[in-house]
Amino acid sequence: METSIACSAHAAILPNVSSQQYSSSLASPLRTASCGGTACVNSFGDEQLAVDMLANKLLFEALQYSHFCKYACSEEVPELQDMGGPVEGGFSVAFDPLDGSSIVDTNFTVGTIFGVWPGDKLTGVTGAQQVAAAMGIFGPRTTYVLALKDIPGTHEFLLLDEGKWQHVKDTTSIGEGKMFSPGNLRATSDNPEYAKLIDYYVREKYTLRYTGGMVPDVNQIIVKEKGVFTNVISPTAKAKLRLLFEVAPLGFLIEKAGGYSSDGKQSVLDKVINNLDERTQVAYGSKNEIIRFEETLYGSSRLKAGEPVGAAA
Repeated sequence: METSIACSAHAAILPNVSSQQYSSSLASPLRTASCGGTACVNSFGDEQLAVDMLANKLLFEALQYSHFCKYACSEEVPELQDMGGPVEGGFSVAFDPLDGSSIVDTNFTVGTIFGVWPGDKLTGVTGAQQVAAAMGIFGPRTTYVLALKDIPGTHEFLLLDEGKWQHVKDTTSIGEGKMFSPGNLRATSDNPEYAKLIDYYVREKYTLRYTGGMVPDVNQIIVKEKGVFTNVISPTAKAKLRLLFEVAPLGFLIEKAGGYSSDGKQSVLDKVINNLDERTQVAYGSKNEIIRFEETLYGSSRLKAGEPVGAAA
């Protein structure tokens, strides 16, 4: 039963016109697309760029064609859209069509994030209830990283010149290694615990690897099998990352790869998604890095108690 669910979930994001094909379809337009604004904003108040809307259109079309997707919503269209698939045996998909679109004009790596839940609910659920998650990475190479609920690890595919996908890597463990990606550094000005954590990374001579794009910064933890990503809030630097569209799907990928996630006190996969715009702080990385993150920010870590969390539960 679990295997059939996983295969159907895989089809929901990898149908004949699939999110892998979406990734290949978008890779070419991204090289020449306009990076200017479209003179409109989404209902969250975010400015929308032409490349955002192109990516958004392509993915909605792919999901509708899959015939497995019941509802879908994105950061650009944050309302449930009926894709025509079944409720029973079907899936609902939340996605960020082009995370990091504001750095396309600087030619940095950007990406797409997908989270897949069974049935017709995208609120009142947790990230741990996902049956699949994936991210497309558009950089010097175009790659696609996939995780399925009952299959261990994450699975990386490379887009070849002839348009075919080649499986290149499985990741099942995230080890220790001094590499850090610190987001929202302005929070260190009035969050002394976060400032202390950053000081530790610098003092211990961690290698800084931060692009400003969440997808490449999280992807490198899976590819390199080490490191830590942090995005912490403070009284004046509020949370920007959305639980449904970004944090939970990437948390699923990290934890399936053998890593850990945290909002400071719990796995991000254990957080209930109460509304489409819910936001949170987050850290991803190896077990010891997440213990350090939780202990530095809040004085203790649930991981030292040996409690199973998120995808490891």
